[in-house]
Amino acid sequence: MEVEEIKKLLESKKYNVLKEELKKVNSADIPALLEDLDKEEVIKLFRILPKEQAGEAFSYMDPYMKEKLIQDLTDAELKNILDELFMDDTVDLIEEMPSNVVKKILRAVNKQDRKVINELLQYPEDSAGSIMTTEFVDLKETMTVEQALQRIRDIGIDSETIYNCYVLNSNRILLGTVNIKEILISKPTTIIKNLMATNIISINTTDDQEEVTKLFDKYDYFALPVVDNENRLVGIVTVDDAINVIQDEVSEDFEKMAAISPNEEGYFKTSVFKHAKNRILWLLILMLSATITGGIITKYEEAFATVPLLVAFIPMIMGTGGNCGSQSSTLIIRGLATDEIKLNDVFRALWKEFRVSVIVGIILAIVNAIRILILYKNSQLALVIGFTLIATVMLAKALGCLLPLLAKRFKLDPAIMASPLITTLVDIFSILVYFQIATAIMGL
Repeated sequence: MEVEEIKKLLESKKYNVLKEELKKVNSADIPALLEDLDKEEVIKLFRILPKEQAGEAFSYMDPYMKEKLIQDLTDAELKNILDELFMDDTVDLIEEMPSNVVKKILRAVNKQDRKVINELLQYPEDSAGSIMTTEFVDLKETMTVEQALQRIRDIGIDSETIYNCYVLNSNRILLGTVNIKEILISKPTTIIKNLMATNIISINTTDDQEEVTKLFDKYDYFALPVVDNENRLVGIVTVDDAINVIQDEVSEDFEKMAAISPNEEGYFKTSVFKHAKNRILWLLILMLSATITGGIITKYEEAFATVPLLVAFIPMIMGTGGNCGSQSSTLIIRGLATDEIKLNDVFRALWKEFRVSVIVGIILAIVNAIRILILYKNSQLALVIGFTLIATVMLAKALGCLLPLLAKRFKLDPAIMASPLITTLVDIFSILVYFQIATAIMGL
């Protein structure tokens, strides 16, 4: 459906026609339509949407649009939306809204739900408890399939997923899991205990959410049960929540790898001053550290005076070192993120990068040596550049390998040891190596 068509139907007050047309639109596509409408049109359109579709569309909106909409809706309209949201989505909404909007949200939430929300908000940030939902299907092991199906019919409408059902005892201890397929194809008299799987993969409320996403990737589950320290089931994390975490973590890593402070707001929603604030600290650090390189170059002014051609190769050496270091750090950071590389793999990884650096360094050295001999017919310069490239590549790949692992060892995000920082360090060492080799071979 086109935005212009929506505007015409709103102007002509053909609300019933618009409502029927909107029913054909996927809820996830509605926020994009709202972006091109003015404030009054957004409110009108949102009020036209069926209750269930309005709730689904709301869950797909970005925080900025949600905030504006909440401020313009009545308490009754807001309550209708919140009734359609699952508990984890409501908690996420509260966490990303300013305090004045949170007050309005809590007014629209009933007392029982408010108690659950407060409990979920107390879990540590980025923990499994903070992203779980408390709406799931629980069964008793003594139930028959017929009784289980009736239980699913009774509470399934308010559960985030019914594909996985969780078997609990009277103390809500998690005994096993059973999927809806097993229930549907079994005889009505079959006991749930005979269907449930007891080899349960569960997570604790305090487990890191990034580690939780790895379990989804490993086991291909649609949902994972979340238990407390006494193995009582308190909630579940669904695959859509895991995907959201992955997206957030990837965005954060990209920002850190570009030497930018992480920012949860969108690019266009973030002010110019906040963008500058997020970038300036690392830029200052990297700029000031680059003065070390300048100081080294100044120290070897006499070498420049004797062989001015040495200056021409500085950008190439520094650039090659930075690129090699970035390649290694990217692969190591990726390996750490996917658990392919562990901390105790440091020597294996270093040995592999060493062998790669030898091959790469020799090839680059030979190519440049031939180029220098052809262009400048200077064998000493060819040797200097050749040995410098080999040493620089080996050093860069060692740093690119070790620094992310070192960050992981001290419980820091390995992404901070990415391109900008490694490039700056490699620049310093490569210039030192370059002039040490030049003075040794050329006798400067």
